[in-house]
Amino acid sequence: MQASEQPILRDLVLVGGGHSHVVVLRMLAMQPEPGLRITLICTDIDTPYSGMLPGYISGHYSFDDVHIDLGRLAAFAGARFIHGEVTGLDRANQRVVLRDRPSVPYDLLSINTGSTPNVRQVEGARAHTVPVKPIAHFNQRWLQLLDRVRALHSRFTIAVVGGGAGGVELVLSVQFRLRNELQKLGRNPDLLRFVLLTAGDTILPTHNPGVRARFARVLKERHVAVHTRAEVTQVSPGCLHTQDGRTFDADETLWVTQAGGPVWLQSTGLALDEHGFIQVNQQLQTLDDPKIFAAGDVASFTARPLEKAGVFAVRMGPPLAKNLRLSLRGQPLVAYNPQQRWLALISTGDRYAVASRGAIGFAGNWVWTWKDWIDRRFMRKFTELPAMADASPAAATPTSSLVLSAEESRQAISAIAMRCGGCGAKVGASILTRALGSLQPVERDDVLIGLHAPDDAAVVRVPPGKAMVHTVDFFRSFIDDPYLFGQVAANHALGDIFAMGAEPQSATAIATVPPGLEAKVEDLLLQMMTGAVEVLNAAGCALVGGHTGEGRELALGFAINGLIDEQMDGVMRKGGMLPGDVLLLSKPIGTLFAAHARHAAKGRWIDAALKSMVVSNQAGAQILRAHGATACTDLTGFGLLGHLVEMTRPSGVDAELQLSALPLLDGAVECVQAGIVSSLQPANVRLRRALRNAEDFVKDPRYPLLFDPQTAGGLLASVPADRATDCIRALKASGYPQTAAIGRIRGASDALEPVVLTA
Repeated sequence: MQASEQPILRDLVLVGGGHSHVVVLRMLAMQPEPGLRITLICTDIDTPYSGMLPGYISGHYSFDDVHIDLGRLAAFAGARFIHGEVTGLDRANQRVVLRDRPSVPYDLLSINTGSTPNVRQVEGARAHTVPVKPIAHFNQRWLQLLDRVRALHSRFTIAVVGGGAGGVELVLSVQFRLRNELQKLGRNPDLLRFVLLTAGDTILPTHNPGVRARFARVLKERHVAVHTRAEVTQVSPGCLHTQDGRTFDADETLWVTQAGGPVWLQSTGLALDEHGFIQVNQQLQTLDDPKIFAAGDVASFTARPLEKAGVFAVRMGPPLAKNLRLSLRGQPLVAYNPQQRWLALISTGDRYAVASRGAIGFAGNWVWTWKDWIDRRFMRKFTELPAMADASPAAATPTSSLVLSAEESRQAISAIAMRCGGCGAKVGASILTRALGSLQPVERDDVLIGLHAPDDAAVVRVPPGKAMVHTVDFFRSFIDDPYLFGQVAANHALGDIFAMGAEPQSATAIATVPPGLEAKVEDLLLQMMTGAVEVLNAAGCALVGGHTGEGRELALGFAINGLIDEQMDGVMRKGGMLPGDVLLLSKPIGTLFAAHARHAAKGRWIDAALKSMVVSNQAGAQILRAHGATACTDLTGFGLLGHLVEMTRPSGVDAELQLSALPLLDGAVECVQAGIVSSLQPANVRLRRALRNAEDFVKDPRYPLLFDPQTAGGLLASVPADRATDCIRALKASGYPQTAAIGRIRGASDALEPVVLTA
């Protein structure tokens, strides 16, 4: 996360990662708006380019070929990326409501979520069909269907409901791929039958008769049974029922019918059309709220009806970006003027395509090659991101082009002026009161004076028979999502308490936030501390106070107090390893955030790493203790080797570490092979002197990960060999699926190096 030299003056929130928004993100990245913070909220990390999706299904493209990495694109644009689900809008307070996390404020909002097939309107469709949208869910079912067909030994019927271009392309692409899969396995592809059903009088109703006739011939030649005037009104297991009483057998049904807007739009009060899409004017503004824009399939263009086609979503991107910028500046907006005719290139699955534009139609393998060139050129704009000398915008000034009130202008001037040190660097009392007032720390009887008591310090009681365990951790943010950062920071700080086998009691926070408009600082604190308190509460740890000051970068840490039996019964320390013990690691390793800062890590890698970081070590420590762990520590900044050496030295033992057994985060090897490592890595590498045979493994791609610093990492523990298998099984069942035995403990040798590597 790069620190900005300027205060945040306005918030632009983009809901959805559709074609229009990826264009907007790239344009705003290339020409940043000073003082503007962009937040992208999306349920998916990889968004598909619709033009290449049939090619992916046919097997011509890989997953990455046809998907835009939203996490990487957002990082390139300097935007916050929230991997979450929108459930509504609080328009009165200008906030986007999210599931399972705090709402997000906006000064300007744009919606580009695409559309959703109306399976709810047909009895049984939701339970027994596979909607093509949202694509992420469809891809999971598509991969399952591939596996199902590969194991096929009897007849199998696949039905596609929907006779538009999407349905026709889909049935031909699915047929091409699945027949090829069976042929490669030496089995009869004629086991597969394909059916296309449409409620209309014809397929491809928006295309000219010549194009329709051409596809009718292709479908007939490919033995796809086409049924027109076949409106599906009910779906039961293995059967489709139409309005006129016909039934069609189907072992798998893919749904590509007329879609509608997301259900959550119904409660927003925005003007919607009969299909639930947001009505917008020629400036792509909603009809009744000038602070909200919409584009792509989710937008209903009131000037004239538009087909739900990717070409319109892409073409909406530039005028949408321009109007968002103009709106923030208080300047007149420009009109979006969609073309009257457009070129559609529709593939048949077998590297052959048909071109359709108005009354014109032509086809051939060369058309597919042309389409492939167009599609790949479009994708390169989002995969081959240009190097940016300085990803952060120039410092904002009092003459910023964004429209501010007189009070906001005063705050902006103050925020960029030379700031006081000492107590003058504290965050204002009113901001703290509002931001922290809604937090509800867990209540504990042994907390006598806590967060909401107006005193100079907290007061906690040490229960009889208990001793105190103290630890502290603090670091600056490495991600742009303050809520998620709060969760990671709290989880990281609690790790030392859990590793000792202690019970967390209370926490005192220390936070640094960049200066800015009071409303922005307040919301930043609220987001970050809400995430932190959720983690602390889940651990039974009461937040009792803290200190918040201004600084250039967002940072958070905690001093944690824990309780343990004063007789030290059950304490897990680093120095108890015994020869013969099995060495266990409960979470995968491989920090990816140095690569993330360079826009070199895939968004799904980062998402998986963060999901690992927010998994608490509390249950893991309890399981290790129950299985007789002789020593334990949590993996943090010194990396796997550094923490292992901290355990072998006081234990007086040697350790054998198996490189091939290490659980790794996706992308970890790719990042180190690209030469991208943490800034702490060089210091950790000095510990290689603890390795007895480093020269034998220095070229192993996993070798650099021995020195990789971890944040909120897993537990490294030694367990008696006869209990290790049961311990691993229990850990995996309790939310640590990548737990692994990574080595063994040996008796001390005469060698100076305590760690031996094995393959």
